[in-house]
Amino acid sequence: MDVNAVCEERNLTLLLKGELDHHGAKGLISRAEREIESAVPLKLVLDFAGVSFMDSSGIAVVIRCRQRMRELGGSVVLHRVPQQPRKVFEASGITRLVAME
Repeated sequence: MDVNAVCEERNLTLLLKGELDHHGAKGLISRAEREIESAVPLKLVLDFAGVSFMDSSGIAVVIRCRQRMRELGGSVVLHRVPQQPRKVFEASGITRLVAME
């Protein structure tokens, strides 16, 4: 899983690329936490456009990011989610907790 971070004002975008499985999720959670600590954003955008596959580990990533952003008084948005990860998110009900654009 490759991650590129872009921070503009108080918005942090993590551009995700590759497969998000249990191996990639650990590294992604660590990277997201480091980027959040560095930027202290009000909004975290997880851009899934480059994600070719995601299992339920992606749900754990989103929940952890949501918890951290709530601690900071911020929010998380799922952006450009391809069909396969979208199905996983919708089946889990996570879209009731996190906005998906």
